[in-house]
Amino acid sequence: MTTPGGACVITGANSGIGRAAATELARMGLNLVLVCRDRDKGEETVSELKESGAKGSLDLEIADLSSLDAVRGLAEDLVAKHPLLNVLINNAGRVSLRRSVTPDGYETTFEVNYLAPFLLTNLLLGTLKANAPSRIVNVSSVAHYSGHIRFDDLQAEKGYSGLGAYAQSKLALVIFTRELATRLQGTGVIVNCLHPGAVSTNIWDRGAGPFAFIMALPKLFMISPEKGAETVVYLATSPEVTDSGAYFEKRRVKRSSEESYDKAVAERLWDVSAQLTRLDGSSA
Repeated sequence: MTTPGGACVITGANSGIGRAAATELARMGLNLVLVCRDRDKGEETVSELKESGAKGSLDLEIADLSSLDAVRGLAEDLVAKHPLLNVLINNAGRVSLRRSVTPDGYETTFEVNYLAPFLLTNLLLGTLKANAPSRIVNVSSVAHYSGHIRFDDLQAEKGYSGLGAYAQSKLALVIFTRELATRLQGTGVIVNCLHPGAVSTNIWDRGAGPFAFIMALPKLFMISPEKGAETVVYLATSPEVTDSGAYFEKRRVKRSSEESYDKAVAERLWDVSAQLTRLDGSSA
């Protein structure tokens, strides 16, 4: 479904699901822009993709998604360097047992998993619309079912749970996907989200001290990143995908949590997110 010369941006591309998806998309011939936080790991990934038979171009962008200024800089670079961009995969994510804040003053999990993709997507919408048909793919999680948007404590200042913060951020991503799809009707831009499966990635390696083993233990029972990337690749490329605003699992539409269908919550979350990210005109 990609246009000739079109580009596909994928965040968190140097490990886990992102790297597995990038590997498959490269083999399919897409022109990829890999967004990574660490330059050395990013360059290593580009080299390995070239060696594995990438058919399209491979470009690297370095950006720390825990900084909204970095997200804005990334968007500016993407628009300038890749005017034919028509696929955006918001894959980068994190989970942490201990609360931390970003340079912007926001709880880190909420910013990296939700505010960053919210801002990046909105800043790229002009390019995505211009190159329609286009695709936006948001990597959420089954954890969203246990999430709740705590408007009175979005930054978890009143009490922190690592998995609770993660669940809220992934629910926010599902709600954003549904609301964005409504706002993009008639533009030729399709946006969907997905649960990739319980995937063994380094997101589970971020425990500290006595928590490290607890965080790593689930990896023993998880599927491979390659298996988890299948739905990502499907939503980014398959002509079979005509849904927009849907939640997918194993390449099939699945009903998301009840809260994700609440229009009042969606509109309020959008407005709050636009304020937190200083998004002019609320975009979309």
